[in-house]
Amino acid sequence: MNMAPPGQSFLITADQVSFHRTELGPILSLYGRMVAAGEWRDYGISCLREVAVFSVFRRTAEHPVYRIEKRPRLRLRQGQYAVLGPEGQVLKRGNDLAQVLKVLEPRRLRVVD
Repeated sequence: MNMAPPGQSFLITADQVSFHRTELGPILSLYGRMVAAGEWRDYGISCLREVAVFSVFRRTAEHPVYRIEKRPRLRLRQGQYAVLGPEGQVLKRGNDLAQVLKVLEPRRLRVVD
């Protein structure tokens, strides 16, 4: 991990993948709705060399329920965004973040006459 000199804040270096503000908007919007519904409770963001990960937790001290990953190297192959389940299974993958996040949207059930 790169450490910043004393008196300066930590900066993400060019060799790390991170989420852009336009990518965090839809992710945090979904997170807010799920927190309001009582489904999710905490999150964590990791910016690594080849992947950026947004992890969602049901409780603070356990393994993530879902992970939203950004892998720019896969953008021309399978898609740079992926949603992974608790066991690491890929639930959805693609280049359009909004489409990939739809797999996590709560199902709205309604009575049909």
